[in-house]
Amino acid sequence: MQAKKSLGQNFLTSVPARIKIIEAGNLTPADTVLEIGPGRGFLTEGLLETKASVIALEKDNDLLPLLRETFASYSNLTLVEGDALTYEPPHTPYKLIANIPYYITGAILSRYLSHAHQPTCMVVLVQKEVAERIVARDGKESILSLSVKCYGNPKLVCRVNKGSFNPAPTVDSAVLAIENISRHTFRHQYHEELFFATIKAGFAHKRKFLVSNLQQKFTHIAIKNLFEELGIPSTIRAEDVTLPTWLELSLSIATRSSP
Repeated sequence: MQAKKSLGQNFLTSVPARIKIIEAGNLTPADTVLEIGPGRGFLTEGLLETKASVIALEKDNDLLPLLRETFASYSNLTLVEGDALTYEPPHTPYKLIANIPYYITGAILSRYLSHAHQPTCMVVLVQKEVAERIVARDGKESILSLSVKCYGNPKLVCRVNKGSFNPAPTVDSAVLAIENISRHTFRHQYHEELFFATIKAGFAHKRKFLVSNLQQKFTHIAIKNLFEELGIPSTIRAEDVTLPTWLELSLSIATRSSP
């Protein structure tokens, strides 16, 4: 079955990479796994061997007959045809483990981390540069890194070279694990909403100081005074602000903006 470029299909073929992914998931027979895009079933096979219950969500209906035939003898597989960006995940605890198409990485992370029914953890194979940006290896935060860290603890498990796929992508990949996923960092729903509004405003103009960006967005709040109250330097830029400070700052803005 030939890969479809339109669906961003790069099928994993590396056994060592598959082992790393499954180990990072820390799976037991009691777990439920949502696998997005099983493709030809290479990762699926390894997941099923752990005896966990696997929900394999595949958008490409040309692959479904192959998957049904390949895994006909497995009672712990539920094969679902559907789109990961509209699929309603399980309402019971589950782990999301997948080789995600590069072009929807951000959308997948956003949808499932912010969903009412979050996974307890995620182990995803993504572009290496994206994984490095999420864990902020250079010490610089981004909207992407903060959007992940506010829900869980990301770590780069290992790098996976481009030759580990068929067809091979043009860049290397990495296994990213996001553990302890929850909403515990937020005081309430409005705090969560204002957190994202605050970071988006903060990164709107990267060359400007954070205080200037936020003044443009929250015109009804004395942002400079708020920075003084919280001990935030007036010359700091968004990329240098840590998650705890963003959470404190957005909570203060939420309090002053409460409808």
